[in-house]
Amino acid sequence: MNPAPTLESNVSLRPYNTFGLEVTARWFARFASVDELRALLALPEVQAAEKLILGGGSNLLFTRNFEGVVLKNEIRGLEVVDQDDETALVRSGAGESWHALVQYALGQELSGIENLSLIPGTVGAAPLQNIGAYGAELKDTFEQLEALELATGRLRTFLGAECGFGYRESVFKGPLKNQFIVTSVLLRLHRQARPNVRYGDIQTTLQDMGIEGEPTPLHISEAVSSIRRSKLPDPAQIGNAGSFFKNPEVSQAKFDELKSQFEGLPGYPVPGGVKVPAAWLIEQCGWKGQRRGPHGVHDRQALVLVNHGGAQGQDIRDLAYEIIASVREKFGIELHPEVNIM
Repeated sequence: MNPAPTLESNVSLRPYNTFGLEVTARWFARFASVDELRALLALPEVQAAEKLILGGGSNLLFTRNFEGVVLKNEIRGLEVVDQDDETALVRSGAGESWHALVQYALGQELSGIENLSLIPGTVGAAPLQNIGAYGAELKDTFEQLEALELATGRLRTFLGAECGFGYRESVFKGPLKNQFIVTSVLLRLHRQARPNVRYGDIQTTLQDMGIEGEPTPLHISEAVSSIRRSKLPDPAQIGNAGSFFKNPEVSQAKFDELKSQFEGLPGYPVPGGVKVPAAWLIEQCGWKGQRRGPHGVHDRQALVLVNHGGAQGQDIRDLAYEIIASVREKFGIELHPEVNIM
């Protein structure tokens, strides 16, 4: 029998958030199985407290100490559970790193998530905000997930249609927020390569790599990883949570109106309108590279807010709201944080 998981008090969360902010949790525990999670949820201290499920801490901005209990998901496991001539079902524990799952899929010569290479965070966090990058989203390969209901301790299976996937959205960020803890995720991947190189940066990078003809999933993964490393700072070097803001979507009429005022305004057609790059809007407002002492906006990517060392979460939050206000004033477009502000 495994020993009961340990509940620690007054634990520093600095190692567990990629902004590197010095905040503490009143209570902290790790779980590596559903049974351990149930044991933790049965503890009186946990039952009575606000709960935060922590994966890689790559999508969080702490503005204060957390007075509840932080439960760190460390459920591991990667396996092909079924396959046919065309597809394979891959199950991952929710505590695995997302990129480890991508690498596992590549090692099994499976295609479908290579465009999502090097996205930080854990597998369990991926469906919560339907992670996406370079022309792909989690929902494209998602089959189902298992999650434990906090109120009952029961496991429930959610199919894709039940998850309410949208642009960086799911039912777990809306009506079911804080009600379930994801324990495993099942993806349906392709056994034959289906290269997705619609994004120009990928094609250009593949050419720079000397790749001719149809690229393999590994080639695409390497190209995406190269692009991400060139544009986004490494949290081990400088504190950040990647893209801080979502790319806003506007109506075609609104886009045409703005285009007449701002000739260089980029946009990409989406159902119901046009998606506008938030980074371009922020840069046009003069924020790129601005520094406020220990925090600021990254000098190579305006979407990224950074902690140069010793910053307070409240200051980064206030900077984000200043940026939102300036974009609203200049363009009449409302930006929304992608990062979860605590």
